[in-house]
Amino acid sequence: MVPEINYWAVLLATLSSMLVGSIWYAPKVFGTRWAALAKVDMDRPGASAVGPIVVTVLVSFITAWVLAGATSIAWHFYGGGFLVGALLTAGTLWAGFTAARFITHDAFEGRPAALTIMNIAHELVTVLVMALIIGVWPPAGTV
Repeated sequence: MVPEINYWAVLLATLSSMLVGSIWYAPKVFGTRWAALAKVDMDRPGASAVGPIVVTVLVSFITAWVLAGATSIAWHFYGGGFLVGALLTAGTLWAGFTAARFITHDAFEGRPAALTIMNIAHELVTVLVMALIIGVWPPAGTV
């Protein structure tokens, strides 16, 4: 079974991750604190954000696509509202994969707990915004 996916919602969810990230990591929000904790020199000469931005767009698309597919599968299995299903699916996938993996890797790499919390909180907000978009714009014929 191939799950139904609204690709317009996936594209909008992809763009939303860029918006969430640009707000989250703005210097006046968490950017300055994140850079200090992650030991990132935001003023290094010759630094270009083009490569990381391209990678972020690609992996954000994959995240939104997987979330849309998983939401569709969960909705078919459990029923209920598509929006609620999208939010629960996003939270479950975040906890079981994103947060768990960040915590494990950061613990072994000796990263500060504050950095781990900041990063996993960003990921939670990102997937919940994606889920809102996917949840309010379900694939045609599913709801």
